[in-house]
Amino acid sequence: MSEMLVLDGLTKAYNRGKPGEVTVLRGATLSVGTGEVVALVAPSGAGKSTLLHIAGLLDTPDEGRVAIGGMAMEGLRDRARTEARRREVGFIYQFHHLLPEFTALENVVLPQLANGVARREAEARARDLLGRVGVGPREGHRPAALSGGEQQRVAFCRALANAPRLLLADEPTGNLDPGTSDQVFGVLMDLVRGTGLSALIATHNLELAARMDRVVRLDAGRVV
Repeated sequence: MSEMLVLDGLTKAYNRGKPGEVTVLRGATLSVGTGEVVALVAPSGAGKSTLLHIAGLLDTPDEGRVAIGGMAMEGLRDRARTEARRREVGFIYQFHHLLPEFTALENVVLPQLANGVARREAEARARDLLGRVGVGPREGHRPAALSGGEQQRVAFCRALANAPRLLLADEPTGNLDPGTSDQVFGVLMDLVRGTGLSALIATHNLELAARMDRVVRLDAGRVV
């Protein structure tokens, strides 16, 4: 299996060299194969969000390397990192962060327009994705008119709108009740499997983690 994501020896500290320095990652090493879905399990505050942000090129490590699709990401200028992130990575947060003034359809269309996709093509892909997660009939509703589970499904579609090869998710169902969480997570897994994505999904829910291909744990800044 080829490796879609490689994180090698990541070290990250905040307030580095100052009083109150906090080291979050201590040589964390992890790989995700092409088409593999990996669960990242860690308690709150253990550094999983930091690790995901570094993997998604939203942050940089103090030491270590990141490679996506076999391409080394260290040393890239900001513009090149942004382009690589838009092209290769989809990100799902615990809270959906949908734009409240736009409809469900528009929330999935906008990232594609920013990537240079024609509106007609962007709307067609958005409708296809929304239909696959069961919220097609709600495409004209703004987030405030959607349930929490529906909003998160729209967020899933937005993350996949630009057809990334790598999906990163930070507690994607953590703000939902258990019943809705289980249902929405099933939708996410169907999407991931159906598109052949590689995915690294952080969760504290061991039952959800067990439904993925492999489980790794972040402990004291290291992946074990």
